[in-house]
Amino acid sequence: MRLAFALGLLLAAALAPARARVLGPDEAGFAECDAFFLGQTPPEGLPGPPSHLRVCQTYKQQPRFATLYSARDKVPVYAAFRYSEAAPSGEDAWLVEPQIDDPQNGSEDMMPESEITGSVENLGENQALMADYVDSGYERQLLNPSSLHKGDHQAATYTLTNAIPVPSDVRETWDWEVTNLVSRALAPHCENGKDLYLISGAIPSSVKVKDKVSVPESLWLAACCDDGAKAWSVAFEKQVAAGSRLKELPLKELEKQLSGEAQLFKEHCGQERNDPKAQEAVHQSAKEIEGEEPQAKQTPQQTTETKEESGFLMKLWGFFITPIVKLLQYICSFVWQLVQLICSMLWQAVRGLIQAVCTFLSGICGVLMSIFVNLVQAILCILNGIASSIYNILMLVYRLLSIPLNLLVDIICFPFYVLGAVPCVIHDIASGFGGLFLLLINAITNFAKGLSYVASCLLGWCLPKMSSEL
Repeated sequence: MRLAFALGLLLAAALAPARARVLGPDEAGFAECDAFFLGQTPPEGLPGPPSHLRVCQTYKQQPRFATLYSARDKVPVYAAFRYSEAAPSGEDAWLVEPQIDDPQNGSEDMMPESEITGSVENLGENQALMADYVDSGYERQLLNPSSLHKGDHQAATYTLTNAIPVPSDVRETWDWEVTNLVSRALAPHCENGKDLYLISGAIPSSVKVKDKVSVPESLWLAACCDDGAKAWSVAFEKQVAAGSRLKELPLKELEKQLSGEAQLFKEHCGQERNDPKAQEAVHQSAKEIEGEEPQAKQTPQQTTETKEESGFLMKLWGFFITPIVKLLQYICSFVWQLVQLICSMLWQAVRGLIQAVCTFLSGICGVLMSIFVNLVQAILCILNGIASSIYNILMLVYRLLSIPLNLLVDIICFPFYVLGAVPCVIHDIASGFGGLFLLLINAITNFAKGLSYVASCLLGWCLPKMSSEL
């Protein structure tokens, strides 16, 4: 069982190297794909319902670009990516994302539609499928062009969550315009794309392919170069219905068209540090490219069809080989579905066993912990009772002995109290006698003063009279 489960995981990793993680409502930003935004800050203030899904597109366990996907219109709202190096497009297998239609699917793999048909509930309810483009008059256009990348980055772009329906003439020009603008006008003025951040988006119209997938009214591209010291920004817009060329416009004007409160880059791409010289150089380079005629390229699918029509032998070879290839594909798909089913059943069984063991261990731990807590509480109550009893006994003994002790202390201290009071009494008696003596002296002195005063008065009265008689 373990061997089968391990083989299933290895087979899943080998057959589905492309992965996309649909972020939940409790997760902020685009997780590891925040690196594709300036300052790791996704655009803010864009209109749209809360049904928009944030998808971190990864390939071979490495983040490649970020997508905001509209489940209502079944087209991407925008794709944020970095420029690596322009390379010729080589069309890869188109993939769909099971999690968008079936969140309980549990798979983060982007897989071919034929391999998950029947195993994913409500497939196509929230995203476009290959059948939506068949005989529709519209072609799949990558919002994040594969021609701006190479290697694994390019292979990761071929997902229907990165595709929008456009007329054939728009598909022929969009890749050429974007590739040349980025590689020849933008990246050379930003250290070959080192500090260049790109966001391409689509504005849905009321027209829908097969009454399901919204045809974009216009396409837009926004670029921001910010090295921390200087910055410049530029934007481009393309009307789909008119088949017009990409036209340059200021970033603020594009944000105003999207929403009055839209902010595609953090701090509007460092508008306070705008470099006018670099801005003008980018404008001149973009103007030169806008003056060139787009070179319509033959898609890999058209090239294949041309090669198939080159001779009767190729057609005959395809006639015999195609059924065999289809049969092998169906067999591989069946085996893969069977392995997935077995792995799912094994995983459910193992998960149920783990949950049961965890529940059992949790119950045992809870009971043991409850017994331990109750035992500790009982011991503490006994110790508290013993301490209270000892305290009460000591207080009783103290109260019984406190009255005789106070009486004995007072009796013993009485003589000392008396002896201590004798000096105070003697001092008071001496003070009384001293005050009486001073009082007598004052009386005698005052009496002598009175006699001298009377004598002086008499002498003063007698002397004038005697002198008058003489």
